[in-house]
Amino acid sequence: MKTLLIDMDSVICDLMSEWHRRYNADYHDHLTVDKLLCWKSENYVKPECGMKIYDYLDEPGIFLKLKAYPFAVEVLQRLKRSYEILIVTSSRTYAYTEKEQWVEEHLPFIGRHNLIFTHRKEMIRGDLLFDDAPHNLLAFQKTGRPVVAMDYPYNRDLAVERVKNWLEFEKWVHKWGENQ
Repeated sequence: MKTLLIDMDSVICDLMSEWHRRYNADYHDHLTVDKLLCWKSENYVKPECGMKIYDYLDEPGIFLKLKAYPFAVEVLQRLKRSYEILIVTSSRTYAYTEKEQWVEEHLPFIGRHNLIFTHRKEMIRGDLLFDDAPHNLLAFQKTGRPVVAMDYPYNRDLAVERVKNWLEFEKWVHKWGENQ
């Protein structure tokens, strides 16, 4: 059985909306994911915020509030019938526990025992990576294994397969699976 490695933040669940909501409230700004043309969020915030934009990711509770993207849960349930599913995610401070709790609540059919915390996703054994972060996609692609990007402005300069939503990903996986 083939193994799909699936990122969590900004792929399964919407991190950017909650993260930007907190920043926008504190700095009276209007940051959205559509404005991020590269991975470095600090380039898009007010100067008085700068690198402090990442401090929001350390706030207790942020990861518990995230909403699953439309059809993410349903598509993962269907894909689990034919593929091994591992969630691969990186983490900061409180996020380890919160991400485990989130998976147990929203994805009990996958469960926390299939949740892998790593900053080096290319080192994890799996047949395909579905991610949004340019550095993860490029590193995994260099191993010769296929990658699929959840399409965002900050990863559009990469020459990789991309999808705009979970239903597109499901179709892509089925087509890929037929050729394996």
